[in-house]
Amino acid sequence: DYDSIKDYFDAFLLKEPQGKILEGDIRIGDGWAQDAGIYEFTMGATGDVVKARYSFVYVLEDGQWKIAHHHSSVMPEKQMAAAKGETEAAAPAMTDGEVRDLFGLWNDALATLDPDQVA
Repeated sequence: DYDSIKDYFDAFLLKEPQGKILEGDIRIGDGWAQDAGIYEFTMGATGDVVKARYSFVYVLEDGQWKIAHHHSSVMPEKQMAAAKGETEAAAPAMTDGEVRDLFGLWNDALATLDPDQVA
């Protein structure tokens, strides 16, 4: 529900996070795109650096790309090497760079510290 999402991001934004993608795998379909991998956040409020697994699913709604799903899990202390999968051969409606730009929009929203922008 929206209130739970807002509460989560209210607390997260207090840490002043700025993220960057370290590695990821992008899949693109008709009206959807998925980006999953590992990202890292530097918390401006404390200087802490947190590495996590992430997944985003974006969908095209009324001509605008929106986050339909987002999940993040802090990495365990001992990581296993990530296996690289094959990408789909279908002609994409958007490029890998455009999918990564969607993460950039979300990361820019984090910088506003406005939970309505983030959620």
